[in-house]
Amino acid sequence: MFEVGFTEIVLILGIALLVLGPARLPKLAADVGRWAGKARAMARQLKGQLEQEAGSLNELRKPLDDIRNPLNDLRNPLDLGSQKPQTTSTPPAPAAEPPAATPGAEAPPATPDRTDESKPA
Repeated sequence: MFEVGFTEIVLILGIALLVLGPARLPKLAADVGRWAGKARAMARQLKGQLEQEAGSLNELRKPLDDIRNPLNDLRNPLDLGSQKPQTTSTPPAPAAEPPAATPGAEAPPATPDRTDESKPA
């Protein structure tokens, strides 16, 4: 995300030397070094705290796992017993044919929502 190459560092140091002068530049470099050390120490401390909290969560999870394991052992035989034995497959039955139209019968209207008012009921 934020990368600083060698040329950028040299440019920054050159500008700092011009702005601050040779007398204050070593003190500034020492201060920046101390700040970087403190930042690393804080990052290490934060990482240690997070790992400690993650370990305590694992300790809390262990009793739950101890409870779940026997329940899963009880559930598995029930699941195995509920499986149906496989039977040989039979071919599907042929589809039933639609009833033949009787001669002289009227065909149903194309849209059942519409009524034809010209025909008497």
